[in-house]
Amino acid sequence: MRPTSALLGTLLLASTASAGTLRVGATPVPAGELLTFVKPILARQGVTLVIREFSDYVQPNVALGEGALDANLFQHVPYLNAFQQNRPLNIVPVRKIYLPPLGLYSRRVTQVTALRRGATVAIPNDPSNGARALLLLERAGLIRLKAGVGARAAVTDIVSNVKNLRFRELEAAQLPRSLADVDAAIINTNYALEVGLNPERDAIYREGASSPYVNVLATTRDKLGNPDLARLAAALTSPEAKAWLLKKYGGSVIPAF
Repeated sequence: MRPTSALLGTLLLASTASAGTLRVGATPVPAGELLTFVKPILARQGVTLVIREFSDYVQPNVALGEGALDANLFQHVPYLNAFQQNRPLNIVPVRKIYLPPLGLYSRRVTQVTALRRGATVAIPNDPSNGARALLLLERAGLIRLKAGVGARAAVTDIVSNVKNLRFRELEAAQLPRSLADVDAAIINTNYALEVGLNPERDAIYREGASSPYVNVLATTRDKLGNPDLARLAAALTSPEAKAWLLKKYGGSVIPAF
């Protein structure tokens, strides 16, 4: 979601204050690479950007909530909302940055229709990305979900499974490794890119640009007045950042601004 007008006003007014150090958590690709790209832009404004990379989706929020970070970039709003149902850390989205399309990958088939009956499909085991994966399979025509479940979908909500697919729920970071052992796996783009998989080139099915699962810059509510956060949000959504994303990832990471 885009920030409210009041939130934007807070960030814009704060941007006139003096600059300092900003600590930001991210998964290495594409968030860490994008942050590295904008680091010199911030340096010219007097902001020292410290990038801390994480290999999972839990610790970046924990570190932000505990005050070890000033912001993070790795998650979409449905994940953030689901995470804070059990671990309320007062984290809020600041700005939409990019969409990393979720993709279905396979080393055994080259098209969705070639998946065999009884095939095993690995999906993320966290509730929000698990639901996202099931919605992708529904759009691909492989399953049908109970009406209205939407972003709360779980395997138990499948009401039609014409190929009798079996599901293996794994931590998102483990999904690329699972490809050798399953017929197909739904992999988040950051983890796909880390192992050389390009969703535009290699996925046998993937989300389109209209997906609501856009990754956001996030912070805790008490840090919304940080002037360096406004500078970072502006750099991440600058024309330079957009051109870099398009050139670097060739359409596999879609700017959302």
